[in-house]
Amino acid sequence: MADAIFEERRLAQIYDALDDDRSDLDAYLALADLLGARSVLDIGCGTGTFACLLAERGREVTGVDPAAASLEVARRKPCADRVRWLTGDVTVLPPIRVDLVTMTGNVAQVFLDEQDWASTLMAARAALRPTGHLVFEIRDPAGEGWREWNRERSRRRTELPGGGSVEAWVELTEVSLPLVSFLWTFVFDDGAVLTSNSTLRFRTEAETRAALRAADFTVIDVRDAPDRPGREFVFIAKPAEVIPSDWPSPAN
Repeated sequence: MADAIFEERRLAQIYDALDDDRSDLDAYLALADLLGARSVLDIGCGTGTFACLLAERGREVTGVDPAAASLEVARRKPCADRVRWLTGDVTVLPPIRVDLVTMTGNVAQVFLDEQDWASTLMAARAALRPTGHLVFEIRDPAGEGWREWNRERSRRRTELPGGGSVEAWVELTEVSLPLVSFLWTFVFDDGAVLTSNSTLRFRTEAETRAALRAADFTVIDVRDAPDRPGREFVFIAKPAEVIPSDWPSPAN
């Protein structure tokens, strides 16, 4: 089940206003160009920002997400009619072959159970063409980014499209590594107060490499995330039986 911030209709409708800087997607768009991807599966597509940007650039895109309220927002965006939207997790995927599978933002860390994570990676592997790529990011647990998740640092008021505003902040609720839990609070100017509990799993680079190997992937690169330098890993992997000889920065 998706967190309330994605599944509760009123919160899904304001998600893009609260997270209006999506410059983190620039690196993914650049990689889609670099890899020559003509078709993309975006796992955990949320409100569809990345999927629609890809569709605008002429890619064939499938977006899948368990949060129906988020997909309702996605379907109203420019170029949304060029995207195939699927409600659910990877188990709802029809037979599909794509050049690129992506998980942007925190998507790769929402799989708390290792079997769910393994199943997701295997579904990504099954969806890829032999020459395709899997690209996703994870936060480096060594950076202990959760130390910044507090009311003082995060509190801000956001003006909403169509009028009104909302004040929002995040508070850390539990650190029991590899799991970190936090609570978002949203106070609307009409007096409504909504909350959303979330938990992320922080995996090390070594753990992530091992999970990819088990799912029949070969890691060909681990890059820094441009929007959070030194704090995240961006993994680029290929089906194991296809190992490129000309990748610019191969990982060992």
